Amino acid sequence: MPNDNPADSAVSNTETTATAPEFLLSEQLPDLAELLPAALQPGWQLIAQHSLLAALLIIFIAYLFAVACRSLLVNLLGRLTSFTQSAIDDAILHDLRRPVFVSVFFFGVSLAVMVAKLPVGTSVLINLLVSLIVASWMGAAVRISSLLLDAFSGDHRFKFVETRTVPLFDLTSKLLIIMIGSYMLLMIWGINPIGWLASAGIAGLAIGFAAKDTLANLFSGFFIVADAPYKIGDYINLDSGERGKVCAIGLRSTRLLTRDDVEITIPNGVIANAKIINESGGTETLRIRIVVGVAYGSDVDQVVNLLIQVGRDNPDLSNDPEPKVRMRGFGASSLDFNLMGWITRPEDRGRISHDLYMAIYKTFAENHIEIPYAKQDLYIKEWPTQE
Repeated sequence: MPNDNPADSAVSNTETTATAPEFLLSEQLPDLAELLPAALQPGWQLIAQHSLLAALLIIFIAYLFAVACRSLLVNLLGRLTSFTQSAIDDAILHDLRRPVFVSVFFFGVSLAVMVAKLPVGTSVLINLLVSLIVASWMGAAVRISSLLLDAFSGDHRFKFVETRTVPLFDLTSKLLIIMIGSYMLLMIWGINPIGWLASAGIAGLAIGFAAKDTLANLFSGFFIVADAPYKIGDYINLDSGERGKVCAIGLRSTRLLTRDDVEITIPNGVIANAKIINESGGTETLRIRIVVGVAYGSDVDQVVNLLIQVGRDNPDLSNDPEPKVRMRGFGASSLDFNLMGWITRPEDRGRISHDLYMAIYKTFAENHIEIPYAKQDLYIKEWPTQE
């Protein structure tokens, strides 16, 4: 039956209000009390009656526990890594110190926020603390991925990653870490990522049309890194006329250093559609060809011997294979010969050709071999008579 006495109702409401906080606290913190030894449980029950005091105690204990975990990580694992000669494990251990401390301490702060029973903002503070933990691990994962790529691509006994593919793997790993971390942050704050992905798809189409040239260069950079038509240090020629040493390969462009010491930046989209001649991509030696013409009536055997001797006397030409001479044809006013030699550095092509041309000219002059040149003979049939 309903209670018609207002006084009894007021007393009942007062008792309910007085005992509600204690009842809710016991419901929220049964596990924390059970984790403590039996001798400390009465003291915890006394402290638990004051929410702010309990929260401060949890924060203090969490800080001590975080410092202990960090010290254990440094001391125990540091001793194990000291037995290795590589510095990679020491760098990874150094990068793990911060996220381990942040995870333990902020987890304890989250428990303290729950215990404090703040009137407003409890869920926001907890989400913020958990987000900081995720962000700390994201930063550590990015740094550790770079360290592992350097270790796997360096000059070690076991080399799992080619040097030319390091930028590709570096960008891919960082994108994956950022995507996974962003997804976790969205889930922490209760944001449905499906709607964001749909919006990102529409925005991606608009951005793709607006920045199609930039995207083309990026995709071409991926293919250049994966296919490796050239590498840093190679000398390449493009069908558009550029020639130089590859000094940098990026995801958007490639930089060449010409023989004039001028750096040229070429978009990867242009290089991907161009014909590339890689002078350093074949064997260890590169053949150069010196075209020489001698006058008709010259001793061809003597010409061949002299050209071979010029090639052998040049210290920049390789002895294996040796210089060779070939007669290529009968020209309009000359007998055409080719002196072919092999060099090891493509950048020396111009200087070596200069030395060979100088030596050939001097040798032919000493042996009275004529190098034909354009000349005209004028015949006068008769002199005009004077009246």
